[in-house]
Amino acid sequence: MFDYTVHDTEGAARAGTLDTPHGAVATPAFMPVGTLGTVKGLIMEEVEDLGARMVLANTYHLYLRPGHELVRDLGGLHAFMRWDGPILTDSGGYQVFSLADIRRIHDDGVEFQSHIDGSRHHFTPESVIDMQRALGADVIMAFDECPPGGCDRPVAAAANARTLRWLERCRERFDETSGRPGVAHQALFPVLQGNVFDDLRADHARQFMDLAHWPGYGIGGLSVGEEKEDMWRILELLDGILPADRPRYLMGVGYPDDLLEAIARGCDMFDCVAPTRNARHGTAWTSAEGQVNLKAARFREDTQPIDPGCDCYACSRYDRAYVRHLLVSSEWLALRLLSIHNLRFLVRLGEEARSRIGAGTFDAWRRDWLDRYRKERSPT
Repeated sequence: MFDYTVHDTEGAARAGTLDTPHGAVATPAFMPVGTLGTVKGLIMEEVEDLGARMVLANTYHLYLRPGHELVRDLGGLHAFMRWDGPILTDSGGYQVFSLADIRRIHDDGVEFQSHIDGSRHHFTPESVIDMQRALGADVIMAFDECPPGGCDRPVAAAANARTLRWLERCRERFDETSGRPGVAHQALFPVLQGNVFDDLRADHARQFMDLAHWPGYGIGGLSVGEEKEDMWRILELLDGILPADRPRYLMGVGYPDDLLEAIARGCDMFDCVAPTRNARHGTAWTSAEGQVNLKAARFREDTQPIDPGCDCYACSRYDRAYVRHLLVSSEWLALRLLSIHNLRFLVRLGEEARSRIGAGTFDAWRRDWLDRYRKERSPT
């Protein structure tokens, strides 16, 4: 049920299809983030209309509110959030990592305080699998320890060792619960760590591959403060190690230029809160002008679409002057329109990348696109 087929390649870039119980996902693919079971500001029909085929939800947040057991009792995450397509849930490892001042990591798991009410909780590899079983997503992630960006080698090595031990426990729990009545067919992806240390990254990948024949691989710890050059080097390293017939999910990466750079280095799946978060600050991505903030006065009389090259609903119906008016008037419609546009921008970038890989023109197109985007990119 979780076959991955590579149809075309150009260098390390791949165009493929991931088959899941809730449908096929053409890759490279950007997955909109629905942290709490919703992509902020949008209904799921709008998410589908903008071309997204797979979305992400967060185990940590859904565990705290409304509770994974309630979601299960209400029919599972697909029914709960009204989404018939594939869903991926992350393990909550990154969220627990981000609670540095109110959590304690030990070999059995992580103790932490809720960011909502301060109540104390305990995550273990086993409980995280049980939560994701209850939620019922198609792809679930193993519990991992994500070391902070800029950490030293001993810290990264210790996180690798603990993540490997936790992965074995995740797999055992996953196997124990497979085939039980009411348990969905799911794929378990491990999360590769190692920070920016080449040997730690390579060793971790090989240890994971020795442990099992995984249906896919998550690549973590590359969006927590590392330099971009380090990210690209690590992805090139992993491209030469990871099996070519399995999808690679680069976790937490979703700015347009990063997406194309990662696709060129063999990555297939992406997620990031940036499209909707930027929208809430009035920022839009454009193919000809880079990143723009539509609150700027220069857009007051601009009757162009947000991005003249975009085919989204917002660009086909509204102009920059109107969107700017909504933004400076604090109207929520502006945030919805910019969210639709930014998400479509990334989804369409994946679509174009697939087409270019199939035609053998990806690398030349990517270089030209990045040169234009970076030249024109401006914070205003």
